[in-house]
Amino acid sequence: MIGRRAPGVAVAALAVAAWGCAPAGRVESAAPARPARSVEELEAAYHARVDSARTRFTEADARFMSGMIGHHAQALIMAAMAPTHGAGPQLRVLAARIDNAQSDEIAWMQQWLRDRGQPAPEVHIEGTTLMIHGAGGHGHDHSTMPGMLTPAQLDELDAARGIEFDRLFLEFMIQHHAGAVTMVEDLFATDGAAQDGDTFKLASDVQVDQRTEIARMQLMLDALTDADGAP
Repeated sequence: MIGRRAPGVAVAALAVAAWGCAPAGRVESAAPARPARSVEELEAAYHARVDSARTRFTEADARFMSGMIGHHAQALIMAAMAPTHGAGPQLRVLAARIDNAQSDEIAWMQQWLRDRGQPAPEVHIEGTTLMIHGAGGHGHDHSTMPGMLTPAQLDELDAARGIEFDRLFLEFMIQHHAGAVTMVEDLFATDGAAQDGDTFKLASDVQVDQRTEIARMQLMLDALTDADGAP
């Protein structure tokens, strides 16, 4: 078995081969070494690359971020009801997971917009009322976004308790999540959109996470339905 040559040996061998190929009496001069860049120069180059990446976004990207902030915020309203409306243990765990994940994504999307000099919507929640401020030119009528619950649906959920709350929560959150998936699909179908790496990753994560949770919630809903039909 032939062992791997040490780097120094390989370099020396290449040098000898190159010397042997040079015409007799001619000495090949080595190319001048490129001066090493200082730490400050490397940091400046890195920040310049990051700044350049932040400029590569479209109006569709910014509108998606702005809209998804409001969309996620309604999910927080629904999730906050679980501990106070007699939700079962399994649903409470699900609601806490949704609250944590979507709170983090709201903060991330707000920072994404600020980093690109775009208006970052601020979310204000009072009971079941959602208020969005500072959307600027990316303003949405959040009530018309795919999957958003109507005020009547939110009131119905707020009035429910126990198993009935669990059932309505699952039905309405499946509707809500499906709307988020539609928003991602619309973004990906827009020419030139989601070319920025951060935008693509966020949108892809939302799509995968929401579809996964839809499947999980459908199983939970089916189990509730089976239990209701049991003798």
